[in-house]
Amino acid sequence: MHAVAIDGPAGAGKSTVAKMVSKTLGYIYVDTGAMFRAVGLYLLRMKIASDDEMAITRAVKDINIVIRYEDGTQKVFLNGEDVSGLIRTEEVGNKASACSVFGTVRKKLLELQRKIAEENNVVMDGRDIGTVVLPNADTKIFLTASAHIRALRRYNELMEKGLPCNLEETEKDIIERDRRDSTRKNAPLKQAENAVLLDTSSCSAEEAAERIVEIVKSKKS
Repeated sequence: MHAVAIDGPAGAGKSTVAKMVSKTLGYIYVDTGAMFRAVGLYLLRMKIASDDEMAITRAVKDINIVIRYEDGTQKVFLNGEDVSGLIRTEEVGNKASACSVFGTVRKKLLELQRKIAEENNVVMDGRDIGTVVLPNADTKIFLTASAHIRALRRYNELMEKGLPCNLEETEKDIIERDRRDSTRKNAPLKQAENAVLLDTSSCSAEEAAERIVEIVKSKKS
């Protein structure tokens, strides 16, 4: 099996690029962020505070997350419910980032992520794939862009969906999530030592995906 790990901060375009790479290579795409978002959605529904570690630890025991592929599209199920369309809001994303600092949450999802990689050729994206989840991944990429560019992309994405959004507030959220993700005790966001740094501030998702495919093929040849 061959594993491609793509890490990077919020809004760097990891999911978009990873999907393109997986399609080109014929690999399975695993959106680990969606798993954390499913946890975030559950905690929001249960009205559990982001800093209540004891309550989160208890709640995690009642969470079951399954990834299925239907007609080539990834579906995320939370306790049997398809939540694929419910986990993409900023509120859920912020909740997911906040709860991801706790080891019990990360441990819950780690086993599933590794099992998928053991059984399939995968492209997996997240915050700690190359450093923690798949430390032996064949190809590691650290995808990034400036905070302003990432905020602008997120702003445009939300506006296209007709969701209320403020660019300045979005950039503040991005910067705060960067701080939280990179300073957390459990599996902080950082570039793996053997990862290729790819800054997409001035290139398209298609160009980034093409570059990653080239890197993968060069490692396999």
